[in-house]
Amino acid sequence: MHLVDANILIDAKNRYYAFDIDPGFWTWLEKAHRSGLLISIDAVRDELVAVQDELADWARTHRDFFLPVDQWTAQNLAPLSAWAARQNYSTAAQRAFADDQADFLLVAHAAGHGDTVVTHEQPSPDSRKRVKIPDACEAMGVEYIDIFSVLRRTGAALHLRGEGDAPSVPTPTAQTIPGLD
Repeated sequence: MHLVDANILIDAKNRYYAFDIDPGFWTWLEKAHRSGLLISIDAVRDELVAVQDELADWARTHRDFFLPVDQWTAQNLAPLSAWAARQNYSTAAQRAFADDQADFLLVAHAAGHGDTVVTHEQPSPDSRKRVKIPDACEAMGVEYIDIFSVLRRTGAALHLRGEGDAPSVPTPTAQTIPGLD
């Protein structure tokens, strides 16, 4: 399962997969979710609905995309906190990581469920000012990946079509995943 960070959805909405430019991306998200490939957590949803925009509306209408904290997530909270405390992060960085429910819970959830975190963040192991998701993932034995790699892994191909037109770029080697075609 791929566990989606808020920055994936926010960047998609604000930049390359805006709702009015590429509704196919959002359809792909929904189909990938229904196929058991993508999920996120309530803390990410809370972050998204705090702003009044199209993405907040999407998060409200796709409630099942977001999972609550469960026992498998909870059992990773203390080890994750302990790891952060042993690093060279400033006290403020440790506090911010623990207070940022989405990032902290995302890594704990992934560790508890064996999920892969999907994020745009890059590792920064020498950072003292901010705990990055990839660094926390590595510490907890969790894989992380970017959205473009997930699109490729799942064989997604987003095509621009006119009314009744065939795909503008043929993809004879594209693979399809059951439930995503």
